[in-house]
Amino acid sequence: MIWVNGVPQANVDPSDRGIAYGDGLFATMRTGAEGILFFETHQARLTIGAARLGFQWQMSEALQQQLQALAIEYPLHCIKLIVSRGVGGRGYTPPEIVKPTEIVSVHAIPRHYAQWQQMGISLKTSSVRLGLQPLLAGIKHLNRLEQVLIKSHILPQGFDDWLVADIEDNIIESSMANIFFIKGNQVLTPSLAQCGVAGVMREHVMLALLEQHLNIECLPVGAERLIEFDSAFITNSILGIVDVLAIDSLTFTRTPITAQLRQTLLLTL
Repeated sequence: MIWVNGVPQANVDPSDRGIAYGDGLFATMRTGAEGILFFETHQARLTIGAARLGFQWQMSEALQQQLQALAIEYPLHCIKLIVSRGVGGRGYTPPEIVKPTEIVSVHAIPRHYAQWQQMGISLKTSSVRLGLQPLLAGIKHLNRLEQVLIKSHILPQGFDDWLVADIEDNIIESSMANIFFIKGNQVLTPSLAQCGVAGVMREHVMLALLEQHLNIECLPVGAERLIEFDSAFITNSILGIVDVLAIDSLTFTRTPITAQLRQTLLLTL
């Protein structure tokens, strides 16, 4: 189920800059009984990301209506929205006139995500390191080759996802989710000033933690600090919040904070 600029099963122009250069952004949005979860935050992040890439884009009323209609038709699904700069000629220089391409698709939520929420997961540190690029840090741009390289490695038995650090050995995220660490009543999530994706769920979890009067900081987290933490969990818009029970040979205890957050943010699968 794919729509290109509102047209079902349409094709993407081969000269689209999203294909040629990864010149664009995307969002993966979870649907619920009443529509898309955190829809306004997804819209705002895409608009800001487009501005950071140097082109103007704002979700039209027609696209909003299409996405919400799909959400009602397909509850508990994933809607993916890709926004590229649109068609451009050969060469890196962006075209003066920009007509963004919008691609919408609907997908089932992976079945094992519900089990992850219930049971927790284990992470293995990836040998692939993220490069530093503050101009792109935080936004969910279409250049995902680092993640492709990470996912091309086979996870050892007993592990569910990769933990990813940058080239300076700072913990950044999992291969597909943001990560939080807990020590006592202190919550810490890695700084994404140099690389990584600042997820919509990460933002809402941070706000919910503040409303629960917990101390939360966003700071660099060196890999050597992993032994300091009692608990950890990962977040993204589709899987919600999942406890991390182990990273490599280190073990962590489950925290009641994650169950509270899932209930507060209506994230149980």
